[in-house]
Amino acid sequence: MAGLSDQQIRIARSAREYVAEFGEPPSMRDLAAAVGLSSASTVAYHLRRMREHGLAVETRGRPSSRCPHCGH
Repeated sequence: MAGLSDQQIRIARSAREYVAEFGEPPSMRDLAAAVGLSSASTVAYHLRRMREHGLAVETRGRPSSRCPHCGH
């Protein structure tokens, strides 16, 4: 996970653990709580930056018209 911050690595690990435990992707709020952030928008920021580094983390919630791979 080269190029990612410690926070982004924790988000990726938390998402992977959540899927293993519950069988579905976490919500932004689930991820925020898991890594100790108070805002889901901060998680969204980190997820965008992670996509730029080639790591897409799937989340549950409101569907988006954006491509999950490139963000466009």
